[in-house]
Amino acid sequence: MIKLFKNLEKKDLLIALIIVILVIFSVFLDLKMPEYMSDITVLVQTDGSTMKEILVAGAHMMACAFGSLFCTIVVGYFSSLLSARFSRTIRRKLFAKVEDFGLAEIKKFHTSSLITRTTNDVTQIEMLVAMGLQLLIKSPVMAVWALMKIIGKSAALSSVTAIGVVIIVITNLIIISIVTPRFVKIQKLTDNINGVTRENITGIRVIRAFNAEKFEQKRFDNVNDKLTGIHLKITRTFALMDPIMNFVMHFQHLAIYVVGAILIMSAGLFDKITIFSNMVVFSSWGIQVIISFLMLTMIFMILPRARVSAMRINEVLEEEVSVKSGGFSGNTGEKGTVEFKNVSFKYPDADEYVLKDISFKANKGETVAFIGSTGSGKSTLINLIPRLYDVTDGEVLVDGVNVKEYKLEALNNKIGYIPQTAVMFTGSVKENVAYGDNGREKPSLDKIKGAIRVAQAKEFVEKMDDKYEAHIARGGTNVSGGQKQRLSIARAIARDPEIYIFDDSFSALDYKTDATLRKELKKYTKEATSMIVAQRIGTIMNADKIVVLDKGKCVGVGTHKELLKTCKVYKEIALSQLSEEELNNA
Repeated sequence: MIKLFKNLEKKDLLIALIIVILVIFSVFLDLKMPEYMSDITVLVQTDGSTMKEILVAGAHMMACAFGSLFCTIVVGYFSSLLSARFSRTIRRKLFAKVEDFGLAEIKKFHTSSLITRTTNDVTQIEMLVAMGLQLLIKSPVMAVWALMKIIGKSAALSSVTAIGVVIIVITNLIIISIVTPRFVKIQKLTDNINGVTRENITGIRVIRAFNAEKFEQKRFDNVNDKLTGIHLKITRTFALMDPIMNFVMHFQHLAIYVVGAILIMSAGLFDKITIFSNMVVFSSWGIQVIISFLMLTMIFMILPRARVSAMRINEVLEEEVSVKSGGFSGNTGEKGTVEFKNVSFKYPDADEYVLKDISFKANKGETVAFIGSTGSGKSTLINLIPRLYDVTDGEVLVDGVNVKEYKLEALNNKIGYIPQTAVMFTGSVKENVAYGDNGREKPSLDKIKGAIRVAQAKEFVEKMDDKYEAHIARGGTNVSGGQKQRLSIARAIARDPEIYIFDDSFSALDYKTDATLRKELKKYTKEATSMIVAQRIGTIMNADKIVVLDKGKCVGVGTHKELLKTCKVYKEIALSQLSEEELNNA
């Protein structure tokens, strides 16, 4: 928790200091009021007292009340301001940290958990700062200050207050020890319910197509019932606090008057007035002590869950990023070259290598294709170039420099990456194609139109209502899979990179569109290097170099015709798609 609050900015610390000062002043005023009440009690029962003296004491009492009210309002405002600023800072830092994560860290925390940590967990911290800060300062200050005023005035009346305090402290400790472990479970179950809901929404088409609504409902009910059960147990436990606190408060109030009555009966006339005024003061201060512990009880309802949330947020903020940016951002003698030198790779915490001893070089202007059976490591291999993962052994060189030495921004500026699953963002067609920063000027409208034309997306884009300003829904749900792929390819083309990486990016296109797109792409990107992962032989057969992968090993490198003669794996893949005659005539 303390680690998290180190993220407070200087202005936030100033606001916190103002809150502390105002809270302490408010407590001073609250505890001063019973003294004026005692004075009024004595004045009323003392001969010779004037109405003016009583009114003056009453005015002082009213001033304290309004002063405390003013302080409380100002503290509420500043607490809300501080909590909003602090939660904004934490969300910003979480978002920035997650942006730096590699795929390994994303898989470690899971998407649903990262969403929960950025939303629900930050909200718990915000509630603690907004409500807890003033209560966390006010309640102990008031309790200690009130007890200091009580102690020494009357041993008998002090002992009554002490008994009430001991009962409340023991009750709080028992209840907190019961609920704290359950708050840990709550946040984990919130992750689960977030994950199931997210999976259900994204997979709604498949769920409906397979009539799996009842099955998904049972899955959701399972995690929902577990979360509800934990909440009910915590709520029932906390429900014991209120009656216990009320019982102690009323019992203490009664006990003070009972003890006071006994003391008055055995005291002299002058002492009776003093004891009675002490009873009035003790009653008020005793209630203040109980109220302070009631406020602590409210903190104890928020603090355990906020503490768990703080731990979860710190886990993300303190996570060591596996893919660290280098320092190189200059130019080299080479341009558009990619070389793998004895590259081997295994996923974090995995025992077996996914890629073993891969070596090849792609020169400027070449098209290098990768093919192999499902799970052979094609996508993993090309993901090592933009450093979505880092190699376990060996080196990946771009323009003759190890990718680990590049600043990530400089490396990404050299690459146009088209992933397996086309990703669209909320916005217009133009905004999606011009997305990102390539270290140069934003692509002009003519450049965007040219990229869309090369990607064979011009026809459907110009049929849309607003053409290049047409709205794309979140995730591209208002365009087809093939249209998303073409817009994703157009985004990479508009970037005008040195190296294109196509990770099975033509799979949703029909053969005619695929052939036309590759033909136009070859003309447009003749000065750039293209790295293509594909399943179709027709997509890659004209590549300058084809790398054949089998179970993570490179079993062949060459042209289409060379591999048909020398690589058994490649020939088997080719014959599974095309006839012998079609292959020979290719």
